[in-house]
Amino acid sequence: MEMIRVIFMTVLVFFVIVTIHEWGHYYFAKRAGILVREFAIGFGPKLFSIKRGETRFTLRLVPAGGFVRMAGEDPEIVDVTVGQTIALRVKNDQVTRIYLDRLDERSGVVRGEVTAIDLEKDLFVTLDVEGDNERFSVHPTALLISRGKETQIAPVDRQFGSKSVGARAMSIFAGPLMNFVLAFILFMVYIQLAGTPQGLLVDKVSKGMPAEQAQLQQGDLIDTVNGVKIGTDYDKMIDIIGASAGKPIQLNVIRNGELQPIKLTPVADDQGIGKVGITAAYQFRSATVGETITGAAKLMKSMTISIFEGFKKIILGDFKLDDLGGPVRTAEMTSEIARKGITDLTSWTALLSLYLGIFNLLPIPALDGSRLIFLGLEAVRGRPVNPNRESMVHFIGFALIMLLMLVVTYNDILRLVRGEP
Repeated sequence: MEMIRVIFMTVLVFFVIVTIHEWGHYYFAKRAGILVREFAIGFGPKLFSIKRGETRFTLRLVPAGGFVRMAGEDPEIVDVTVGQTIALRVKNDQVTRIYLDRLDERSGVVRGEVTAIDLEKDLFVTLDVEGDNERFSVHPTALLISRGKETQIAPVDRQFGSKSVGARAMSIFAGPLMNFVLAFILFMVYIQLAGTPQGLLVDKVSKGMPAEQAQLQQGDLIDTVNGVKIGTDYDKMIDIIGASAGKPIQLNVIRNGELQPIKLTPVADDQGIGKVGITAAYQFRSATVGETITGAAKLMKSMTISIFEGFKKIILGDFKLDDLGGPVRTAEMTSEIARKGITDLTSWTALLSLYLGIFNLLPIPALDGSRLIFLGLEAVRGRPVNPNRESMVHFIGFALIMLLMLVVTYNDILRLVRGEP
């Protein structure tokens, strides 16, 4: 039962952070009036598919991200050409369905050869019906039907490229933005679950060290060191003790509600830094609303700095392949953290969401950051970059990312087979 819970929580973490990212793209694209053809979680073959309104929501086999496919971003697959024989279903003087195959099986339709057609601007189709040309108005949401598949037409005003640079940029930036919002909310939830630190407690006491000889005990609340209030500043305590090798110091601790003065002399380690032989842990209390907000902001800042430090190591080449982790290692770490409980899992999910948002804003082809750069160039130049060139850049970038994903995943699997941590 515990294993099922861990697996469920691990899958849920990935589902939430990817879904919120793609929902950001989807929501702001819809607000801009862009036709969203597909909202997909994962890549590769479809496992589940359902259509709601204009959008098909799909769950795909490879859990390595997701995408929102907007009309006009890629060449439309279905095309109707002059000279082609088709069938039309007309309702209220407008074409609502255009059939491209199995025409003999269609009933209640108008069949003929296309002599003129425009499904983007003027929205009409003219057919040669038994020698007579008949012009039909096409509904803006008409469906093209071929091989059992329905594809909604995309008039120019519903296509991604027809919108302003600002609207397009927002529909792209909204994905990472939603990850940042989710991370902040989850960090606040984590602080509410874990509490906020209000002091430092003695956690472990090493045998044979000055702390044991002075009878420091686990659970003692550290009040002052040499008269300096410590509060929750772990580094301050370490600095004072570290600078006092061979010199007597006084720790004031609170034990069972009473102040206890304890004198001891730190011993020098190999680098001459003073040590007393204790580790410290935070004492927590319930956080106020203000502390929850400011605490979440501090966590966002510190985690962001750590993430960029990791990127810096990669750019400088200061890493080994084992330092990189793909979906397998991330899932492994998530399952380990899920076993620790909801508090740690909440913090980890916030970190993953923050990382996903930042990573997607990097200027790497195929990622949101690269697409925003192309939109910035369009804003400066006053005209878009050649769509074919941009598509090629994104295609190459996507291929390289998938190749890297395969390499790190293969390495992760080998590591698991070898039983390495």
